[in-house]
Amino acid sequence: MDLERHAAEQGWDRPLGLYALVPTSELLTAEPALAGLLGIDSPADPDELTPVEQEELPGDVPLEEALGRILWPEGVAGCALVMERLVVKGSDETLAAGEDPALSGKETEEIRMVAGVLRDGSRHCAMRMRSHDSESEVLNGPDLIPALTSALALTLDLEE
Repeated sequence: MDLERHAAEQGWDRPLGLYALVPTSELLTAEPALAGLLGIDSPADPDELTPVEQEELPGDVPLEEALGRILWPEGVAGCALVMERLVVKGSDETLAAGEDPALSGKETEEIRMVAGVLRDGSRHCAMRMRSHDSESEVLNGPDLIPALTSALALTLDLEE
């Protein structure tokens, strides 16, 4: 949910964001100077994770293929993805990149999806509709975007 709030602060029409989720305590041990930048005064909670933004995924490759090329190192506790899509209202169909919703004759909704998966198999998702752009109207739960969390789990080498 922290990533969803961060994405909301950034505004709409942002590129896809991929994050490694790393234990904050290990990150601070490796990089002590980050404590000041992150505003951490006391030792980090051992269960706390920090999202570390990764390089942008190649735009000329389908998302599934780009994710299929990723395998996170053991020090990464999980990963998360933030992306915006146009979906056809009343279905789970998304429009293809560049497809004009006016030409498709389908009523669409712009949404922002955030999905995260941990090595222990736990997952969480959040979804915000642009037409209901309020923190109180963010949908969230573990099974909200199962295809996306399954794709992310494969990058952690989890059985799917």
